[in-house]
Amino acid sequence: MKMRVIVTLKPGVLDPQGEAVRHALGSLGFEGVNKVRQGKMIELDLAETDPVRAEEQARAMCEKLLANTVIESYALEPLEG
Repeated sequence: MKMRVIVTLKPGVLDPQGEAVRHALGSLGFEGVNKVRQGKMIELDLAETDPVRAEEQARAMCEKLLANTVIESYALEPLEG
């Protein structure tokens, strides 16, 4: 089963990469961008076929490695195919 993991910084955590992107967009003429928050997307192709177990596995992976849960949040999305 395929699973998408979206990892983002928690609200209130400074995002220097997002700020750099916002500044660069302004330099390129894209006015009106007030804020940019950057994150990461990870796609997992798991051998598990049971959706509940696959989500449990993906959640455990996030808690142990994929997300720094002190400053990051994550969301799981099952994928077709």
